[in-house]
Formats: sequence, structure tokens, C-alpha cells
Amino acid sequence: MSQLNRMKASQLTHLNADGSALMVDVSDKSSSKREAIASALITTQPQVIALIEQALVKKGDVLASARIAGIMAAKKTSELIPLCHPLALAKVSIEFELNAETGQIFIQSLCRLQGQTGVEMEALTAASVAALTIYDMCKAVDPAMMIGPIQLEQKTGGKNGLWQRSQQAALSPTEGNQA
Repeated sequence: MSQLNRMKASQLTHLNADGSALMVDVSDKSSSKREAIASALITTQPQVIALIEQALVKKGDVLASARIAGIMAAKKTSELIPLCHPLALAKVSIEFELNAETGQIFIQSLCRLQGQTGVEMEALTAASVAALTIYDMCKAVDPAMMIGPIQLEQKTGGKNGLWQRSQQAALSPTEGNQA
């Protein structure tokens, strides 16, 4: 392994000195309250938003299905993403903001626990799967829907405390950001 690759590998927590993948040992980390908030944005046609709001999508209640799918995905993150720790989540919530004018659906997930490792991947997985569920339920009406960006908005807990996406980089459905 080159010196540059060794240096890069030493900075990544999921790689050992020779570059092999490993699950991080969190047994010596202090338990703390940890929370992560992630978001996803779907851009579609205004008529799709109207169908969702009026509960006229043939597959059923889009937002209820997406909420349940997001919660279930957060709980299954360690089965989907290699090297993620299985976590005892204390709370998972999924919220939606629909904007018929811009044809956008803003999804926000929140994951919380008391533990030794963060919940960023669970929050990101929840937002992603909620977005994919909306796509699946509405693709017959608009197969050109776009998903993205998907991003971490904030995390708290652990030795680093609070991390928050800068206001300039944050998603804001009220500012009409386009994906």
C-alpha cells in the first residue's frame, strides 16, 4: 500500500492500518444522548402534490406509507449498510412538507437514542427510503420525479457535540430550492 493510501486509510475509521474494512469498536466510548436529523427533497409535478393531498393516489395513502417505510428503514439500517452498528433507537420520526406551487416534497427524519455511536446513518436511511416510497407510489403519474439532495442537517451527542449544516447549505422548502 502506498504512503498516500496508508495516510488516507488511517483517517477513515472503518479501515484498519492495511486498508481492510472493519467495524469500529465503540465499547470504550461514553454513552450519551444522540440525535440526527436528515432531509430529502422530491421534485415532481404540482398535480402529483394535489393527488397526494387529496388522497387520490391509487396505491393508497402516500405519506402514511412513506412514514412507516422510513421508520422501518431506520430500524434496519445495520442490515442495509455494511459496518453500521445495530442500534436500539428510542425515537424515529418522519415529517413532510408539501409545496404544490413548486411541486416539491420536503422530507425530514429524526432519529434519537442513548448510546455509544451516532444515528446519522439511520436518519439518512429513513429520509432516503421515505423518498423512495413516495416515488414508488407516484411513479405511474410522474416517472420523471427527482430525489435529491439527501443530506444530514444536524447531529448532537458524543464527544463532538453539535454539528449543524450551515444556513447557506441547508435545504429550505420555503425558499423554493430546486433539486
